[in-house]
Amino acid sequence: MNDAADQLIALSGVVKVYRTPAGDFTALKGVDLNVGRGEFVAVIGKSGSGKSTLLNVITGIDRPTSGQVYVAGTGVHGLNESQLAVWRGKSLGIVFQFFQLLPTLSVIENVMLPMDFCGVIPARQRRNRALALLEEVDMTAEADKLPSALSGGQQQRVAIARALANDPPILVADEPTGNLDSKTAAAVFDLFERLVDEGKTILMVTHDRDLARRVKRTVIISDGEIIEEVLARTFPALTEGQLVRVTRNVERRHLEPGDILIHEGAAPEGFYIVAEGVVEVNLRAANGEEMVVAQMRAGQFVGEVELLHGAPKGNLATVRSSLSEPAEVVVLDRQEFADLVAESEPTRQALAEIARARLKENITARQS
Repeated sequence: MNDAADQLIALSGVVKVYRTPAGDFTALKGVDLNVGRGEFVAVIGKSGSGKSTLLNVITGIDRPTSGQVYVAGTGVHGLNESQLAVWRGKSLGIVFQFFQLLPTLSVIENVMLPMDFCGVIPARQRRNRALALLEEVDMTAEADKLPSALSGGQQQRVAIARALANDPPILVADEPTGNLDSKTAAAVFDLFERLVDEGKTILMVTHDRDLARRVKRTVIISDGEIIEEVLARTFPALTEGQLVRVTRNVERRHLEPGDILIHEGAAPEGFYIVAEGVVEVNLRAANGEEMVVAQMRAGQFVGEVELLHGAPKGNLATVRSSLSEPAEVVVLDRQEFADLVAESEPTRQALAEIARARLKENITARQS
């Protein structure tokens, strides 16, 4: 888990309202989002869901109507236009869907341009640095060509080299593979993965769910609101509208090593989904000693047996975070859980099947 010092991107209560002749349009509705150092995060959602607006407020292209945006320790929402331009050049690398290379400059001149603008890299080092970046994206041989002489995939590689020119900690990419064929898109994605391995943080908007599945974290946005990713994975049968509603009503709870979620013999307060770390289910043996009968990791959950079937007589289970590391869980209270299974029969059936299997496992474990 990332602590506060590791949050390179932190949005709190961000609202963005556009004034239009047809009336006000709210593109972002109180968005909270944290992206930690070294994360590769994909932002997905339908057209018009707010993906690009989210990126625009992070990069300072749009100002939030209300709320706060901190990127690499800077309050972006408080910068004026001249401050934004300087900050953006030093702190962010931005990769666009349509490359946006200057057509009259050569490849190497395009890569050097951000260095010339910001002055972070000494003038005598800029050409060599540009060549080194082009080598990293396998484009050194094209250094002196104009962008028009390159394929789409090659132009995107140059655009990525340009985004890295001033060695920013964060890359922001808006549909970077949207104008590429699938093979070239996969190659660009491979390059992003390598950059993350080298320490970069990448936030990428994409419509390609196959590529999005390859990242470790996905942010889902629907009608201007963030959907809790772990909920979407746990409840695949829910509609986006249902997921948005549930996200509004869940609690994220941090657990220190050994913190108890469900006490022995007590009914659970709610339904617990593991978001990070490990949560252990412990049963007391006949000799009085506790034994770990299950370890729940990210995406797994506990509490459904008792919530669906009632606590079995003689229940001796204790559920706690691992003694060796902290954990984080997403909590649905009992009423929210009851409403959810009542309105989604496929969800109720899936959870009931899992609950029956676990109840049988618990009985077998206690008998053993």
